[in-house]
Amino acid sequence: MLELIGQKLSLAQIFAVANGEDHVTLSDNARTRVEQSRRVVEKIVAEDRPVYGVNTGFGRLSDVHIPAAELRELQVNLVRSTACGVGPPLSESETRAMLLLRANVLSQGLSGTRPIVVETLLALLERGVVPVIPEKGSVGASGDLAPLAHLALTVIGEGEAFYRGERMPSADALRLAEIEPVQLEAKEGLALLNGTQGMTAVGALALYRAEQLARVADIAGAMTLEALRDTPVAFDARIHAARPHAGQIKVAAHLRELLEESEIRQSHLENDPRVQDAYSLRCMPQVHGAVRGALRHARDVIETETGSVTDNPLVFAETEEVLSGGNFHGAPVAFALDYAAIVLTDLAGISERRTERLINPDLNEGLPPFLTPHPGTASGYMVAQITAVALINEMKVLSHPASVDNMPTSGGKEDHVSMGMTSATKLRSIVDNAEHVIAIEL
Repeated sequence: MLELIGQKLSLAQIFAVANGEDHVTLSDNARTRVEQSRRVVEKIVAEDRPVYGVNTGFGRLSDVHIPAAELRELQVNLVRSTACGVGPPLSESETRAMLLLRANVLSQGLSGTRPIVVETLLALLERGVVPVIPEKGSVGASGDLAPLAHLALTVIGEGEAFYRGERMPSADALRLAEIEPVQLEAKEGLALLNGTQGMTAVGALALYRAEQLARVADIAGAMTLEALRDTPVAFDARIHAARPHAGQIKVAAHLRELLEESEIRQSHLENDPRVQDAYSLRCMPQVHGAVRGALRHARDVIETETGSVTDNPLVFAETEEVLSGGNFHGAPVAFALDYAAIVLTDLAGISERRTERLINPDLNEGLPPFLTPHPGTASGYMVAQITAVALINEMKVLSHPASVDNMPTSGGKEDHVSMGMTSATKLRSIVDNAEHVIAIEL
């Protein structure tokens, strides 16, 4: 059981909840903080003080004061008008990760919602109701508005959801799961919509797979080195101590472990005239290690984001202040995911170079052309390498950073955006391709 207190969550924890392996509950301390925050919002409503997000319009319309009698309508209208996503829905695991991350943000008690909002998100997780969330439509500021709006639609019993594998109206899914739809009160619609949980959820699951893949790449590379009867001398610990990047040292140690007491190495140690191997083999610690370092940085950013409050405005119960800021801006996440996309493309690239060395008769002395015993009659692994090249071409296109783009939105009020959701979805595609490329090497 994972108890939410607004804490930083690990990629492994997110993966476990997203795949239904762990259950989630709201801690008593978090409930108390949420209730304290909510009392501040209710006091503002009672006093009819104009405060952004509570009783005003949104974005360019933030100067419009909304009377108390229309506050419920304001929140519902915000959710409906923002649910403008298009394209295929996020996977069920990605959507479950979004539910977890949004509930964790709200549990910090800085968003001004009632506990019932958090509890409903957790009920969706527990009972298998998965909102249908189109993956396209977010520019990553003010957070992932469109994706989170589709999530919020299910919370209020509108839109669509998956339940036990079937797509249906959310109202039907809630009824079958015995969950009451939430009737939104002041600020609660905005609290559900503002934030980076779309890009963070998709990015977190992609990074979890990427880190596993980085380790598999070491194994594939070690197997290729053995098949080509190359030397592990370049992995000597003394070489890497002289350039002490943590990832490089770790990969070199992993390769030494994999190749320890190799009978293949011993078989040609005395009569091998070669002293240096190609870079794709000799430089595995340097390249694979740099990839690990970049992925570690991305993980640090994502895990920090999971325990961060990213909506706006924030409600501080101690002083009864409601402060507007920009924590919803996805720049930290977008930059990190773009960085991960670049290094995974290079990881696949070095893997493909090793694959070519295995099959190319001009490079693989002692092995049959394209690894077939019947060259000409059979083409062997010729087209497997071609497939890897095609996948890497696509990865190179996708590794162009989304975060360097900007197009102002919301009438110029939101004049600089992160494009972080694009960073996340293209990273997912890059991980898909990289898994295939390294599988081809294996």
